[in-house]
Amino acid sequence: METVTLMVKGTKKEYPKGSTYFEISKDMQPKYENDIILVLENGRLRELSNEAKDNVKVEFITTAHPDGFKTYCRGMIMMLVKSIYHIVGQEKIEKVSMEHSLGAGFYGTIQGDVAVTQKLLDEVADWMRKLVEADYPFKKYTIHTSQARKKFHDYRMYDKEKLFRYRRTSATNIYNLDGFEDYYFGYMPASTGVLKYFQLYEHEGGFILQLPTKKNPKEVPPFVPMEKLFQTLRVATEWGKTLGIENVGSLNDVIAEGDISDLMLVQEALQEKKIGEIAEQIAKQRDKKFIMIAGPSSSGKTTFSHRLSIQLRTFGLKPHPIAVDDYFVNREDTPLNEDGTYNFECLEAIDVEQFNKDMMALLNGETVELPTFNFKTGKREYKGRYKKLGKDDILVIEGIHGLNDKLSYSLPSKSKFKIYISALTALNVDEHNQISTSDARLIRRMVRDARTRGTSASSTIAMWKSVRAGEEKYIFPFQESADVMFNSALIYELAVLKQYAEPILFGINEDDPSYMEAKRILKFLDYFVGVNSEDVPKNSIIREFIGNSYFHV
Repeated sequence: METVTLMVKGTKKEYPKGSTYFEISKDMQPKYENDIILVLENGRLRELSNEAKDNVKVEFITTAHPDGFKTYCRGMIMMLVKSIYHIVGQEKIEKVSMEHSLGAGFYGTIQGDVAVTQKLLDEVADWMRKLVEADYPFKKYTIHTSQARKKFHDYRMYDKEKLFRYRRTSATNIYNLDGFEDYYFGYMPASTGVLKYFQLYEHEGGFILQLPTKKNPKEVPPFVPMEKLFQTLRVATEWGKTLGIENVGSLNDVIAEGDISDLMLVQEALQEKKIGEIAEQIAKQRDKKFIMIAGPSSSGKTTFSHRLSIQLRTFGLKPHPIAVDDYFVNREDTPLNEDGTYNFECLEAIDVEQFNKDMMALLNGETVELPTFNFKTGKREYKGRYKKLGKDDILVIEGIHGLNDKLSYSLPSKSKFKIYISALTALNVDEHNQISTSDARLIRRMVRDARTRGTSASSTIAMWKSVRAGEEKYIFPFQESADVMFNSALIYELAVLKQYAEPILFGINEDDPSYMEAKRILKFLDYFVGVNSEDVPKNSIIREFIGNSYFHV
């Protein structure tokens, strides 16, 4: 019998030629704490359904790995959509949409002759568990893109049909799950047997598909409504519907028809209107002296702060920017991570006592000399920046810990107005494939870092995991405490960023650890028709990343 030899965890293993990685993973599963869902073959991600090659180094990927977890989510969504069609009946359904992520889950809707109730969702969940028990395979096959368009037209998946109109490749991969066919961006599980952990909840006229987390991939946390975040995302979705753009295909239509400049103006006007509403809300509360702004990396906090300040001035207020970063402790006093690197993201990296002392003095009408942190020397410096608050003066404070009351513990709650800002894109690839807000921010940051710091795309990708870990710990837990949430995502931005991101991503070599992630992002950007940036307004948040902004950002 012919065999193939694999190197798994430093040990040579032989298996019959023709064995799939899925079959081999069953042999290896006892050596892994969590469920195996993908495989690394000589450092390249592969689906378990692939046939094992001879003389390769293999590492199995579980649901606790970021790529494995994303694969789990995609497989779960396809199994959910199939089950909804089975329980409700295809003839009653116009569209099943997975609209956006929400905490540990996804929010979706069902359009058609159906009411989403918990009873219906319980029936869907029961059918999903039957599919898990039956362990149906996800079968992948390739067809011509024109055939895929026709197929999805017949299935009434019109978002996908429109998306493939702009697909440059001639072939498309389709997944078949027990007769139900769909398209997904990214790797899929080998079978439904791994998709064991989920719950379904009725929520706001739609449903929540609640899933485990990467930290605990075998445990589904309870669903905790996040009303402020949900409503902000809902507004973004309504904006898309108002503009007639809910998916990438619709955006590409606008670009192809030459109407992108008008879209830019309308989108920017909608954002400016929202900033003006926030300023008006603040102006009506004259006891607010500290505008605390926080949000994850590449949310556009700096440009937002400038634009908010301009709007505040229209109400007779005198805003003054304060960067919490200027209160960093001196470099030698900065806490360290486990690997010995500086931890600039923890609260202990800030001189909280001095910050509170200065802010309270300002609140009490005293004159205060504010510091400036010298990032080259790692020292806090004083250069005669004196500040005193008059009756119309207001401080606009931007920093990672702005929503955490431990940063501003001495300031009266009534003196603070908290704003959470993030790029919460409501634009989706199609009905069942979302655009990750993390991906959108990563692309923003790659473009900005390459322009302003000379940082390679590879370096930005490499540090993104630690950035995300800091956000999970220091920002996201406080987002619901904000008085207002501002969504900085622009519906057209990825079409603009595409022309800046692609060259630096193509510069990553195959032997670079960031190559696979770069390849994934390039494939994602390929969905978009590119747009020239010359019509992007000079005060746009996207200018913070591509350059030529009216503001010094």
